[in-house]
Amino acid sequence: MKLGLGPLQYFWPRERTLAFYRQAVSWPLDILYLGETVCSKRRELGTRDWIDLAQELAASGKQIVLSSLALIEAESELGALKRLVEEGGLMIEANDLSAVQLCREREVPFVAGPTLNVYNHHALALLMSDGLRRWVPGVEQGHALIAELRAAMQAEGKAMPELEVIAFGRPPLSFSARCFTARALDVPKDQCGFRCIDYPDGMPLATREGKPFLRINGIQIQGEEVTDLGPELPQLRMLGVDVLRLYPQVEGMAEVVAHFDRARREHEAPAAIGARNGYWHGEAGMSGIATDQAATFNA
Repeated sequence: MKLGLGPLQYFWPRERTLAFYRQAVSWPLDILYLGETVCSKRRELGTRDWIDLAQELAASGKQIVLSSLALIEAESELGALKRLVEEGGLMIEANDLSAVQLCREREVPFVAGPTLNVYNHHALALLMSDGLRRWVPGVEQGHALIAELRAAMQAEGKAMPELEVIAFGRPPLSFSARCFTARALDVPKDQCGFRCIDYPDGMPLATREGKPFLRINGIQIQGEEVTDLGPELPQLRMLGVDVLRLYPQVEGMAEVVAHFDRARREHEAPAAIGARNGYWHGEAGMSGIATDQAATFNA
């Protein structure tokens, strides 16, 4: 089972971002995803910078994947996507169907990111004919749906692509043309001042009762609690999961990677370091489902 470092969801300063990835390349990871997936206005690193960093880190021998935006709204964003596909020379994580189309036209293999809507085996087979090599289900797609799709593919004599599940991180729930961070700070989206750089793990959003609820991250909304599928490791193996995706966070990421690396090598379910895994069990995402394999504690 491989470990993949998912694309950075937050907006960090340029030097912090570069330092993070130059450290991450020495961690026991197999795959690193690089690129902006949330907001094209986040230009501490531009498209050329991401491509250059990807080519630099590729010398490590790890697989490097260039990730694309989840919501493409402007011609300039489409132009940046074309540069990733045409100049990157690497596999692409397609988070929008326009990325799938470009990869298909240029015969570039791609990963189907979690923002592509794949809910049946017909869609999965179609994407595979377009060049799909790995599928990352949406965070709300639990083990029952994945098992159903695998069974349907096998019944038709079709092979599954590599399967990568989101195993750690705040779950990406939705995207919108509206910038939630700008709205929360009462500034126009076009004059946001890049304020989300002040929230390296997203802006906390509480209920009226003061209970932590969500994280605001530019045009993206995340769950407040960290998803952790570490305790589900035996079931993940039985399902044939190939890659565990760990989303970057500002503190303690090296320890998170080491935690999952020990678990996969020892073939044991580790104690949870996150708080929620409800979606995996077909329950509400905020639910923390107890398992027999491990106890839960707060990170």
